[in-house]
Amino acid sequence: MLLKKIIKNLPLDIQNINIEGLSQDSREIKKNYLFFAIKGSKFNGERYILDAALKGAKAVICITNCQIKTNNIPVIKVKNISKVITKACKIFYSKKPKNIIAVTGTNGKSSVTEFYHQLLTLQKVPVASIGTLGIKIKNKIKKTDLTTLNIISLHKELSEIKKQGINHVILEASSHGLLQGRLNGLNFKTGIFTNFSQDHLDYHKSMKNYLKAKLILFSNLLKKNCNIVTDNQIKEFKKLKEISKNRNLKLLTIGKKNSHIEINSVTIKNNNQRLYFKLNKKNYMVEIPLIGLFQINNLLMAVLAAKLSGLQIGILLKNIKKIR
Repeated sequence: MLLKKIIKNLPLDIQNINIEGLSQDSREIKKNYLFFAIKGSKFNGERYILDAALKGAKAVICITNCQIKTNNIPVIKVKNISKVITKACKIFYSKKPKNIIAVTGTNGKSSVTEFYHQLLTLQKVPVASIGTLGIKIKNKIKKTDLTTLNIISLHKELSEIKKQGINHVILEASSHGLLQGRLNGLNFKTGIFTNFSQDHLDYHKSMKNYLKAKLILFSNLLKKNCNIVTDNQIKEFKKLKEISKNRNLKLLTIGKKNSHIEINSVTIKNNNQRLYFKLNKKNYMVEIPLIGLFQINNLLMAVLAAKLSGLQIGILLKNIKKIR
C-alpha cells in the first residue's frame, strides 16, 4: 500500500513509498515497514528509530518534538500520533470480523470470553477470542504477552482472523488498554461490563480514574445503536444506564428484577447449580456445571452476547450443560 493512502498531506517525494506492514515495536520491523516511534510511560520508541531503519523500515512516524534524525529514511512528524496510528490501522487492516465484542470489568473477563467462545463453538459457529489466555481459534491458542494487544497488533490479528472466515470475535478489554487507546478504531457491536472492585491503583491512582478508564469502552468506543450487556445489580449500573441513554446504546441486563434475564433462584445439586430464571416472559430451569453465583452471572452475560450474535436462545440453553 502506498504511504499516501495511510498518511495524508505528505511531501511529493515520499507519497509513493510502498508500505508492506506497520509496527510500533522495532523488534518486529521487517523490510518496507512503517515504524511508529511512540514515546510511552516505560519505553521511548524514538530511541529505536535507527534500529528500525537498519531492519528495513521505509519511513518513521513520531511526534513533532521528536529529536531523532536519520538520512536513511524519512521521519514524518505529527501533532497527534494516537489519531494517526488509529487511522493508519483502520486503512491498512481494513477487513475485519463484522461482530466484535469487548468485555471489560475487574473480574470475569476471561470467563465471559471463554463461555462465549464455547457457546458459539457448540453450535459450530466460527469464533475467535483474544485475551489473557492468548488468541483462541477452535482449540488452538496463540500465546500473547498482554491481555489487550497494542493497537497495531490487535488490528493485524483481527484482519488475520477475518481471512480465516471468522466473523465473531470476543476480546478482553483491560483498563490499561482502553486508557492507552489500544482498542481505538475498532467497530464494536457489543460491550460487556462484568463488575467493578479495587485493582490496578498503582497505575490509575484512584478508583475514580480506574472506573473512568473502564467506561471508555461505552462512553467513547461503542457507536449509536450498539449494545451494552451488564448486571443491573452492580453499583456502576446507574452510570452505564446514563451512558446508554446519552449515546443511544441498547442496554441488556441480567439481574433479579427488571432484567432481560431475570434470575429467580439458584440451588446446588451435586457439583452443578440449578438455575431458575425468566427470559422473554418465559420461565426456564437449567443445570449449569459451574461453581459460584459469579460464574452464573458470567455465563448469562455470555448467553446474551451470543443471542445478540444471532444464536437461538433455545439451542443456547440446551448447550449450557456442556459448558466447562
